[in-house]
Amino acid sequence: MEQEFLRILTLLKEWAYAHLPRIIMILIGAWIVIRASRLAGRRILTYTEDEDPTTRSEREKRAETLVNIVNSAIKVFIYIIACFMILREVGVDIAPLLAGVGIAGLAIGFGAQTLVKDFLTGFFILMENQYRVGDVVKIGDHAGLVEKINMRTTILRDLEGVVHTVPNGEVQSVKNLTHGWSRVVLNIGVAYKENVDQVIEVLQEVGKTMRGEERYCQLMLDDPQVLGVDNFGESEVTIKMIAKTLPLKQWEVARELRRRIKYAFDQKGIEIPFPQRTLWMQKEES
Repeated sequence: MEQEFLRILTLLKEWAYAHLPRIIMILIGAWIVIRASRLAGRRILTYTEDEDPTTRSEREKRAETLVNIVNSAIKVFIYIIACFMILREVGVDIAPLLAGVGIAGLAIGFGAQTLVKDFLTGFFILMENQYRVGDVVKIGDHAGLVEKINMRTTILRDLEGVVHTVPNGEVQSVKNLTHGWSRVVLNIGVAYKENVDQVIEVLQEVGKTMRGEERYCQLMLDDPQVLGVDNFGESEVTIKMIAKTLPLKQWEVARELRRRIKYAFDQKGIEIPFPQRTLWMQKEES
């Protein structure tokens, strides 16, 4: 028994001396390739960064999306190659295994059509540049900031912090709120008794003054435009105002515009109406 144990131990030592260094080298090589791809991705992201750290350009968002996808694909590919190389070192004949993987792949392809659809749709989303990491989009009933895109799913986080995972195959139509530039659209209601021309002048002055300031000059791409009377409501005249902004900055600009418009209307005595109802009471004659 002792001799048999010594023989097995000797065989294990011989196998370890012959194969273990190669397995370690395979693992180290896989780690180096994955690490190098990550470093290359970081260099690419650094190269695409502009001088403004407060905003992310279209080039930055697209670069981040593509780098994440490429790094994930490289990681999976390297893991698979390393696994097959290690199996060959262990003594496993990988030829039948490769054939079996091919047959299994065909079976999975027929049985997992939804998964294939997700991958194909994800590929076209990336190639057509429909949206990128950092965009705010609405996909079906879900809306939020795109935190991650891979070949199978899109990860959104809404204003409440809720994370939505949307399979790419379910993406039928996309509303991208921050592609290239964004727009503020304000519907401002004033009382019927107000002079519409005066109200438009006040709104134009508010927009021009706001864009003249250093902070908002960087966020607003042009002077806000007052399009004029847009609707007659039950108790108000609606005037439409728009402003073109950098992506993701339309909400900040809209909030500040509303604050300044309210202040200007208070200063000018312009009434912002609220729902009112007039009751006529008739006294019955006895």
